[in-house]
Amino acid sequence: MTEQTNHYDIVVIGSGPAGFTAAIYAVRGGASTALFGGVAPGGQLLLTMEIENYPGFVDPVVGADLMGKMLKQATRLGARVLQESITSVDLSARPFKLTSGGGQQYTAGALIIATGAQARWLGLPSEQKYSGKGVSGCATCDGFFFRGKEVCVVGGGDTAAEDALFLTKFASKVYLVHRRDKLRASFRLQEKLKANPKVEIIYDHIPEEFLGAEKLTAVSLKHVKTGAPRRLDVTGAFIAIGHTPATELVKGKLALDESGYIAADSHTATSVPGVYAAGDVMDTRYKQAIVAAGSGCKAAMEALLYLEEQDK
Repeated sequence: MTEQTNHYDIVVIGSGPAGFTAAIYAVRGGASTALFGGVAPGGQLLLTMEIENYPGFVDPVVGADLMGKMLKQATRLGARVLQESITSVDLSARPFKLTSGGGQQYTAGALIIATGAQARWLGLPSEQKYSGKGVSGCATCDGFFFRGKEVCVVGGGDTAAEDALFLTKFASKVYLVHRRDKLRASFRLQEKLKANPKVEIIYDHIPEEFLGAEKLTAVSLKHVKTGAPRRLDVTGAFIAIGHTPATELVKGKLALDESGYIAADSHTATSVPGVYAAGDVMDTRYKQAIVAAGSGCKAAMEALLYLEEQDK
């Protein structure tokens, strides 16, 4: 495993928990390692105010602080972290060829894609204003902070139903707001929602504006058929209308599943030998930092084994 100019044994694309964990394990495994993290390495956790469920932190940790620690750990161990993005990849032959946004060329013996997935948002200006201040895209991440409060969930599929049921463990009342006159969630989930006294389903409504001062205090709704307004006095609003995996870079080059996530086996291997996927870009279910970090570990270990096999 020799390093040349702009050549690395392992290149990691993405700088969330999956990407940084992959870089840490790769460089500790003896591989020359580069991580491309974009202009602001850290991924979605940069927007998370407090994290209480990441092991090792007795007190809540700010998402940006956690990612800063991962960055320092990776660089201390010898990984090169570049604040630029990869804009194109050639996976037709090894070494894999990569081009950055600035036109710089890189090559890699093995590649780990950890570009993540973004929660889909409604697109309202006030939604972003209160992001991290009452508006969230992750009920399992932030639900705990709304113990005894009234909250709402926006969406009508399985994710929205599961989020609403999860939030009843903490919230005193959960409104489930859906734009249609019936939910898309599975029959069993709908039955659970209807049986839970804390849940009120509001059909045929969409959010128009998120309201408050420093933090969210209410959501303004509109009836989609009559236009009639309705106000929900809630301190938490969870947007559960799905996620969009960041796979534009590898479309047509790696196999994707029907939802656009990278298709990877239980060992994180993709359809191209030597290319691995980690984190939310291949995780359609959990969307948790600790799960992403674990898959980053697996991807790095598999990449190291792959390189050893190629060197024999």
